Amino acid sequence: MLLDPAWARVLPGVARLVRKAARAAVGKRERSLTVALADDRRVRTLNARDRRKDKPTNVLSYPSGERAFLGDIVLARQTVWREAKSQGKTPADHVAHLVVHGTLHLMGYDHETSDADAERMEALERRILAKLGIADPY
Repeated sequence: MLLDPAWARVLPGVARLVRKAARAAVGKRERSLTVALADDRRVRTLNARDRRKDKPTNVLSYPSGERAFLGDIVLARQTVWREAKSQGKTPADHVAHLVVHGTLHLMGYDHETSDADAERMEALERRILAKLGIADPY
């Protein structure tokens, strides 16, 4: 879902990239999800409302609690671009990583519960991204 038209200008093929990353994370399971490509302003509003953090963030995940429809992911374009640049990544690789990361959150993985959970989630992210030809993001 393209909420910020600038995504299509700055990253041609972004919809295809998002689908590919989400499919890689979900695997062979029959599951669906929505990825909204937004701007920092919209994500800041959501982050303030839902997490009480009045600032934009790179990705937000909203699990549905359902089995077939996993939920929604929202990415903030300007934050994603700033992070990619500062981390020496291509924007496409960073977007793919964040879609995989957000999808794993929808599937119940949580890196904030413990160091062991964070290590498990990061290892899974690395495996999925490697299958997509993307280098270790950490």
